[in-house]
Amino acid sequence: MTKKNSLGRGLGALIESQETTTRPSTPTIVSKPTADGVAEIDVEYIDANPYQPRTIFDEESLNELAASIREVGIIQPITVREKENGNYQLISGERRLRAAKIIGLSKIAAYIRKANDEDLLEMALIENIQREDLDAIEIAISYQRLIDECDLTQDSLSQRVGKKRATVANYLRLLKLPADIQLGIKEKKLSMGHARALVNVEKTIDQIKLFNKIMEHDLSVRKVEELVRNLGVEKETKPVEPEAIPKEYEDLKRELTSFFSSNIEFKRSSKGDGRIIIPFKSDEDLERIVAIFDKLNIKQIQ
Repeated sequence: MTKKNSLGRGLGALIESQETTTRPSTPTIVSKPTADGVAEIDVEYIDANPYQPRTIFDEESLNELAASIREVGIIQPITVREKENGNYQLISGERRLRAAKIIGLSKIAAYIRKANDEDLLEMALIENIQREDLDAIEIAISYQRLIDECDLTQDSLSQRVGKKRATVANYLRLLKLPADIQLGIKEKKLSMGHARALVNVEKTIDQIKLFNKIMEHDLSVRKVEELVRNLGVEKETKPVEPEAIPKEYEDLKRELTSFFSSNIEFKRSSKGDGRIIIPFKSDEDLERIVAIFDKLNIKQIQ
């Protein structure tokens, strides 16, 4: 009977029913912002930050934060900006927001800032860079995004984040490492010291070999630095491969070796010039070779 009465109310009743279940277009701020700009906002109306540099959120760490929030509440408010559709967009504090949702909080304390997209990116990246739990690759990616997307130089970036320019440069160099090594840094299998040493290795194949040695033998940073130095020395002292001798010269070399009974050496450059060397083992052997030249009527040997 109730169903029949409902249907009898017509299309207007259906539209009215739908409107009552639709989320209002403007989120409800439970309390007006305090003097320091903090308000409470419904978590369902807070959209994620598309510029969030953090890509991995440790579940155990989030649960620990959620337990802390359940006991003492949100100590440090999150930061958001208001969007045109009436929702809010997160600027910083995603871990706090996620933890609040884990324990079922419907509202969270937040600072409301005015920011355009570039401001949002810069604030989000810089805020996250200041955190101690970001891995070195996340920091490096954040630095690179600030340079690329906010049109900053390394000098201006170092001023924004309060780091020395050399420190910023060292982080950026990590992005030149092979993907396997970057993953090792993200998973905290490698320290920043290990990574800086590997960056100084010229060839990717050598970087990978050293990385595998570190993983296999749990090498210290000092040991890796020593291996890198030795690798450089090996390259400097590696003998240069001699130029290939044409076949006709090989034939001549065999003939002269037989004629002088001595192992004749050919030295030939890429330009075509070179030397013929007749080695001797003793003074007597030298006299024997000179006697051969005398027989050939060669009066003087230079």
